[in-house]
Amino acid sequence: MGKRVALVLAGCGVFDGSEIHEASAALVHLSRGGAEVKIFAPNIEQRDVVNHLKGSPAEEKRNVLVESARLARGNIQDLAELKASEFDAVIFPGGFGVAKNLCSWAVDGKNCTVNEHVSSTLQAFHSAKKPIGLCCISPVLAAKVFPGCEVTVGQDKNVDGRFPDAETASAIAELGCKHICKNVNESHVDKANKIVTTCAFMCKAPLHEIFDGIGTMVQEVLKLA
Repeated sequence: MGKRVALVLAGCGVFDGSEIHEASAALVHLSRGGAEVKIFAPNIEQRDVVNHLKGSPAEEKRNVLVESARLARGNIQDLAELKASEFDAVIFPGGFGVAKNLCSWAVDGKNCTVNEHVSSTLQAFHSAKKPIGLCCISPVLAAKVFPGCEVTVGQDKNVDGRFPDAETASAIAELGCKHICKNVNESHVDKANKIVTTCAFMCKAPLHEIFDGIGTMVQEVLKLA
């Protein structure tokens, strides 16, 4: 029987929601791994809406659950309904929506607050010793909720201009967590906390390398489940 995995989204679109390629890559690798997946998102208003063609704010309001339903092909549930007891693992793709909608990292950095349902979901899986997979910017959720954990967002220096957000690693360290430097096609496993992370689009890399890195994260999550 395949592992039961919950996938948590933050909207639809890199600048104000979930990064679509990351969500798709996670779903493809989970499917290949024989997992049974259910998708969730918080039923809240987005912090902002971005015109992805112009890269500028749009004067409108959107709902995170409704927008995430686009990625889920309509098959999605309110995050408030997620029960950790019904799953073997949980995975969070990245995208600015994580830093805007699931927490306030985009505005407050290491002083951010985490959405109550996101925090309770992470804590429930952690308490049950069930694995948590995070990619791109979403490892900051673990850094905020689990002081002392180990995560990666890639490199802690902007190596060859490929890691423009390398300062995120320093902010994670300031939260009392250990940042582990990894390449885009790798993931890091915090065995003590069963947290698996990979940097994905935190690195400027070809799409197939990001896809492969997410694949290693999914594989490690399924191994731990």
